[in-house]
Amino acid sequence: MCTHGDSPSHDDEGAHSGRSRRGFLRNAALAGAGAAAVGVGAPMLAGAPAVAADASTITNSSQSHGRTGTWRPDPTAQRFTLAVMPDTQFLYWGSQDSVDRTPQEESFRYIIEHSADPDSNIVFMAHLGDLTQDADPSSFEEVDKAFALLDRHGAAYSVLAGNHDVSGDDSRGDTPYLRTMGPGRFKRAKAFVGSDPTGYNTAHIFQAAGRSWLVLALDWRTTDQGYAWANEVIKAHPKTPVILTSHDIVASPYDDNVFPYESGDPENNAILVDNGQNMWDKLIEDNDQIFLTLNGHYWPPGRTTRTNAAGNDVHMHITNYQNRYFGGGAMIRLYHFDLTRDTIDVETINPWILAQDPESRTELAAEHARITGPVDNFSVPIDFEKRFSGFIPVPVRPARPASQELVRGTVAYWRFDGQGAPGTALTAGGTVRDLSGKGNDLTVMTVPGTAADALTWSDDHHPDQPGHASLKFVGGRDPVHGSYLTTAATAPLNTETFRGGYTIEAFVRLPLDWDAGKNGNASFLSRRGSAAAAGKHGKNTDPNEPLAQFAVTNNGREAQFNHYPLNDTYPTTNWGHGMVELKWWHLAVVNDGRHTRLYVEGAPVVDNPSRLSVGLTSLGLPWLLGAHEYAGAVDIVFHGNVGDIRIVNRPLGLKDFLTAK
Repeated sequence: MCTHGDSPSHDDEGAHSGRSRRGFLRNAALAGAGAAAVGVGAPMLAGAPAVAADASTITNSSQSHGRTGTWRPDPTAQRFTLAVMPDTQFLYWGSQDSVDRTPQEESFRYIIEHSADPDSNIVFMAHLGDLTQDADPSSFEEVDKAFALLDRHGAAYSVLAGNHDVSGDDSRGDTPYLRTMGPGRFKRAKAFVGSDPTGYNTAHIFQAAGRSWLVLALDWRTTDQGYAWANEVIKAHPKTPVILTSHDIVASPYDDNVFPYESGDPENNAILVDNGQNMWDKLIEDNDQIFLTLNGHYWPPGRTTRTNAAGNDVHMHITNYQNRYFGGGAMIRLYHFDLTRDTIDVETINPWILAQDPESRTELAAEHARITGPVDNFSVPIDFEKRFSGFIPVPVRPARPASQELVRGTVAYWRFDGQGAPGTALTAGGTVRDLSGKGNDLTVMTVPGTAADALTWSDDHHPDQPGHASLKFVGGRDPVHGSYLTTAATAPLNTETFRGGYTIEAFVRLPLDWDAGKNGNASFLSRRGSAAAAGKHGKNTDPNEPLAQFAVTNNGREAQFNHYPLNDTYPTTNWGHGMVELKWWHLAVVNDGRHTRLYVEGAPVVDNPSRLSVGLTSLGLPWLLGAHEYAGAVDIVFHGNVGDIRIVNRPLGLKDFLTAK
């Protein structure tokens, strides 16, 4: 690597002999064009390389300096790691008799050993080019020995040529790089897909999070035939996310005279230069599957995000530490993909230094064990499902009939599909039928002065909700406004005390304009009748509050179930955690006849009291859906969407929840 147009040429003999490192970095011209381009061919299949490597150069002769673990990544776990190794050229300067494989081999051991670690789950390693400083055969002999460590353990990896490994473009023909690191090296590798006819552009597929991921490893100077091949590979894998690796894609707009390197905006401190712009125009922009590009060559590190033709983000990153202590010491960047959290957490470490006894590390080495600035350690939020939906359509779970959800003991089941067009209002006096058949139908009530569209039908719903619809409440307090629903005065549910246990499930979603002062402590389901009227008293008792309330608090939008059981004069309260807006939440309260537990998205919350809590006290008064009563009057109407609600007179297990699959 050489920064900003100072990339060294290997076109003359001097590039392979006594030229100084500074000469390489500051004085050489850009590499010249290679021989005439080879015609575009079909992507080659694994096991049939375009250019066979000399078998004598691929050896298993390197000796491990310590015990190496087993390559055993989990291809189904939703968290996995892509290891990235940039320019290691200063470790391999054979023409200067300066070679040290130890740092790179230590990084390879780390990668292998952490493939089986569930917290790391390293599934693939991508090298970003400039394996050597001088492209000399003696350097590649040593590179071969280091990479043999990965080969012996069956590790999945890719390599590509940088400007210190080759000259010209991918039509250059035979080179020590191609003989050593070309497609012949991967003929037995399970992750290898194939190469272009030149052998300098390769494709690899690894398995992670239950799907395939394609890595394209392109030459540092790709010709039109190389781009045509890459486009064909992508077309042949139309539902596969693509990570594009090459030596030179984006560059830093400032050089190594700027300190600290993270000056400016660490999330937008990289730019497309000539080769990168060409790559964007000919490959990246029109291929929505490419969501991440990785390159070395330039320093300091940086990143930027560009928008492709489909209107989606492409994250473009530089990583390179060759200007750091020991030429970077084969430092690796770990891209921890977490598909549950929709995030890529990035960290930069040096396994060679970390493997040293901390007491024996020099101060300079200790400083480079981990690189922790904002351009080296950061997180990239990506909604993977949404980002990939253009080529991997998001499967929609079909609605399930109400009859399928009427488990034994169902005493009420309300859902809102097939009853009104989305956006149309429910007016006072309208009804929603209880699908359990138990006669707990709901009737719409409206606070005087409320807008006509305060309660509307909606087709928005939780992805695992049986009914694909909800009610949208636009309510609040100060003054009280909105529409809500109530059971009839004679509904059987009003007198139910659930002495043997119960399960109450609901789906809720809070809008972005939800406000703690105006909307907090609003129930989406509550039972009328005050604590005082039921003779309740004692610790934590509010005499004016209702006998049961399933609500969202004003303290960080926490789910709360507050209820007065039959066996106590004071309430039991279950508290959940904060619920973000614009996300559907499945909430469930389960009582087994002795204890009450609150679940959010099927997970028990921390504040589930261990006290004995039997049944629900009743004064025979109605239940409210979307409203909360205080001192005998409605004091607030819910603000947000409410989906299916089911009440069962026995405890249900997770496998019986409405979200069960």
